[in-house]
Amino acid sequence: MSAQVRYLTGGLSLIHIPLHLYPHFLQPIVRLLFLSDEPEDRPGRKNQEPWASSHRFLNISVTPVECSVVCSKRHANELFLPLVNALGDVGNQVSITAEDYNVLEIEGAMLDAGKRVVDVTSPLALAGISIFFITTYFSDYMLVPAKSQGDVAKALEERGFKYEESGGAFVNPTHYHSRGSSSAASPVEWSPQTPPPHHFDELQLRTFALLKRRNIVPSVDLSIRIVQCCGSKEVDCEGRGAYATQIQLGLIKCFINKPRFLCLTLTNEYSASLHLEKSLVRYFDQANRALLGSTREDMLIPITLDLREIPLESTGIVCGVAGRLIGDPVFTTPPGSPTFAEERPLMNTAAPKSILDMSYLSTARAGTVMVTEDSLGWAIQALREGNARV
Repeated sequence: MSAQVRYLTGGLSLIHIPLHLYPHFLQPIVRLLFLSDEPEDRPGRKNQEPWASSHRFLNISVTPVECSVVCSKRHANELFLPLVNALGDVGNQVSITAEDYNVLEIEGAMLDAGKRVVDVTSPLALAGISIFFITTYFSDYMLVPAKSQGDVAKALEERGFKYEESGGAFVNPTHYHSRGSSSAASPVEWSPQTPPPHHFDELQLRTFALLKRRNIVPSVDLSIRIVQCCGSKEVDCEGRGAYATQIQLGLIKCFINKPRFLCLTLTNEYSASLHLEKSLVRYFDQANRALLGSTREDMLIPITLDLREIPLESTGIVCGVAGRLIGDPVFTTPPGSPTFAEERPLMNTAAPKSILDMSYLSTARAGTVMVTEDSLGWAIQALREGNARV
């Protein structure tokens, strides 16, 4: 039951595309599905690499707030930057990070997804390092600025992680998680210039103070039902993915129809990982053999935080929000304030029987927590109570 963090790859760019400009970028997005991170003339490169393994790391996400892309800097410059420049002043609404990002892979056998988020992000948040967090079907990933790589290692070691040469990973068998005392915490906005918090409770207070100051409240669209699944690993007699074509065509159909929610992650270790709206499953093969996983049941509902008014380099958002959800909420809503239960009386606000199992998606300008419908009322209440504390 140990959390492990290892370096996966670097040289990545983070791209933010406003939804009203999404149609202009459909072509480069689709092209990414057929490209590789490696040059075609690289010595030793296989000509028949599985399409889903041709990227060291790629994430394309469409949410109610934005379209966000994480891809190699080379592809960002070759596919997206020319189009941004061609759009003139309108292109200024699109952002491509100037600095490089690294990706860390997180594995935590027998750990709840929510606990993995907090255990690994809290050391970095307490060190003032900005991150983006992506939950996938197979593993979790953290994007960190390449310039902060040394600080990341130091922060993990200071919080109990040990580097193991054999596995090339930082391991934390004790699951360090210090809540500390909340009495010393002060509800001030946390900006990149603000000194990092001293303990976890202060981190939470700063996170929700920032959200409250910017009038950011969690939003839910109950009509969006998400399934988590992955592409089939079956191969044909020539060693190629038996359902690769169906998956690629299904994804193209999804992107063309401007999905309300779709998160695709590709790495060179696993098959395609997907969080997508249930209605999009029909674009894949009718036999449901191309996609594996929860394509029929266990649907998730997204809770969205619109972070477009918060600087990209702000820190602590992921850990502060996730920590609030896996902890015991203190119901301190001021008298007379509407609760989530009063706004949507059909939802259950009782605490879940076990630690909240959730998926988390950080995109360029949004944070999305995905929970089951049974836990939705409780989760939204916990977030609003976090806001009420400051």
